[in-house]
Amino acid sequence: MIKVFVTDDHEMYLEGLALLLDKQPDFKVTGRASSASELLEKLHQIDADILVLDVYLPDMEEDDLLRRIREVRPEQKVVYLTLLRGTRYVHKLMKLGIQGYILKNSSIAELSEALRIIHHGGNYFSKEINIADLQEDFRSTITIGDKNIQEILSKREREVLKLICKEFNNAEIAEKLFLSVSTVETHRKNVIAKLGVNNTVGLVKFALRHQLTD
Repeated sequence: MIKVFVTDDHEMYLEGLALLLDKQPDFKVTGRASSASELLEKLHQIDADILVLDVYLPDMEEDDLLRRIREVRPEQKVVYLTLLRGTRYVHKLMKLGIQGYILKNSSIAELSEALRIIHHGGNYFSKEINIADLQEDFRSTITIGDKNIQEILSKREREVLKLICKEFNNAEIAEKLFLSVSTVETHRKNVIAKLGVNNTVGLVKFALRHQLTD
């Protein structure tokens, strides 16, 4: 059973959404809120696998609300259900680790499937959103200090990083990129130093956490 908590400031929509989800045999709506402040008041007591939130709640900015949620429930799966198609919202919320962004014109079948995917550890973004372009834009704007990732790592270093994350060793990377093994090792050490991690394991964790590789 997938337990869901829903939040929306339009009461009729909130009731309808809760009713539709409850009709699915593998879903149970365990609670709902009509504002960000109400959600935060209930946050410690919520029993839910997934929080489904409207992006625009008039009493709090969406990124501020998500940060507050993460402070209390850092591993909580969060999905935004919204009319807003602009990539500005998706981009901003991706950086805060949302698991899904689903348009309100989606069918209940699509929403249910999206929540199932997320429940099992995946992510889901509505098909109308060009997620490939968005991910590339997102990667290019990751910052360390006052520099973005494109300024920090060279093109070759980014290529090496992607292959490291795919578990290729230095010799295999050297063969693929037509480099010497010693050059690959130098690139590896430079990337580790530039990203401020301690070793290759830390490097891979950093890259995956910030979605720097597929």
